Amino acid sequence: MTDEQEERSWPETARLIEVSLDEASLGRDNADVEHERAVAIFDLIEKNNFALEGHEAGGPYNLRLSLADNRLVFSVSDDGDEPLKHVMLSLSPFRRIVKDYFLICDSYYAAIKTQPASKIEAIDMGRRGLHDEGSDLLMERLKGKIAVDIATARRLFTLLCALHWKG
Repeated sequence: MTDEQEERSWPETARLIEVSLDEASLGRDNADVEHERAVAIFDLIEKNNFALEGHEAGGPYNLRLSLADNRLVFSVSDDGDEPLKHVMLSLSPFRRIVKDYFLICDSYYAAIKTQPASKIEAIDMGRRGLHDEGSDLLMERLKGKIAVDIATARRLFTLLCALHWKG
C-alpha cells in the first residue's frame, strides 16, 4: 500500500450504499461461496471508501458487479440509480491469483475439519497473503478510474472471486 492510498482523505459521500451481483454471472450455489458473498457485501456496505475518479458530484454510489467477455464489469450509478460509469477490467491478470486462492481455500476448508490449529493457521496465512495480492492488483487496475482503500479492495476482491467461482 502506498502512502497516497493510506493518507487519502475521503469525503463522507465517497462510498457505496448498495452493492449487487449480476445473477447471470454467478457460478452454481455453494454454501461457502454464498456465505463469502453475503459477508463481503454486508461489510462493504457497512464501511467502504469508493469514488469515481473525475466525478465532481461525488457519491454515494450504487455498484453492480458482473462478468462479461472475460472482464469484470463495475456498473456504477448514483443514489437515484442513474448510470454514471461502466469500468471493465480484464480478468486475465487475476487468473493465477484467483486459481491459487481457490486452491488454498479448498485446503483451508478441508483442514478446519481434521487438522490441528497450527496447520490451519499456516494455511490461513497463505490464504490471506493471496487475498492481499489480489486486492493490491485490483487497486492497481482500478487506478485512474475508481479510487478505493485497501479494506474496500479486499472486499471487492472477495466478490470478484465469488463471481469467478464456477463450482
